[in-house]
Amino acid sequence: MQKSSQRETERREARGTERSLARRAELIAVGRKLFADTAYDVLSMDDIAQQAGVAKGLIYYYFKSKRGYYLAIIEDTFADLVTSAAMDPQLPNAERVSRTIEGYLRYAELHQAAFRTITRGGIGFDSEVQALRDGVHHAIITTIAQGAYGRTDIPELAQITLYGWLCSVEGMALDWIGHQRLSRATVRDVLVRALGDALRTIAEFEPSCPAPARLDLLPSQGRPHSSPASGT
Repeated sequence: MQKSSQRETERREARGTERSLARRAELIAVGRKLFADTAYDVLSMDDIAQQAGVAKGLIYYYFKSKRGYYLAIIEDTFADLVTSAAMDPQLPNAERVSRTIEGYLRYAELHQAAFRTITRGGIGFDSEVQALRDGVHHAIITTIAQGAYGRTDIPELAQITLYGWLCSVEGMALDWIGHQRLSRATVRDVLVRALGDALRTIAEFEPSCPAPARLDLLPSQGRPHSSPASGT
């Protein structure tokens, strides 16, 4: 009898935890859109609660403060982005690089509010937000280095060159989702070729990082890319 009662208590606690996690996820989803469309300083907790359709106290319960809420949104969004851009270790190196860029763009296209939140929204320079963003940049550069060179311990010059390329990816993706005049395949191919240029530049200055033999990283290279908007 006691064991049965204990199991029932555990089940209730598990259901409560699931509901709590689901509600937290809902609040984060609402926050992604809000902070993408409105500057951090403009939004009040009252505004957020009204848009979310919950009592303000519930947001404080889960996140302690507006800053805590924003940081939770940023952290969750960055985690999703890194997962989307993660490479499949079973693929050839060149294709891994292509898939990483494809995953990044797909995430930006399918989660536009979240992507804008992490690129445009924010609270100015915040050390925690910057640390999260730096972590994402590092993860993606590591993925590219592994795909291009088969290793991740690359020299400083290679790192900063790839970082510069990644900043251009971020800016181009942000502009692209705002207009959608080009297909995703076209944007991907442009970025892959730009990466090829970056890798050749690295090779000129760093003999320890020769450019990959295959810089035509996409099987679609050579196809015309005149289609307007979206597509794989």
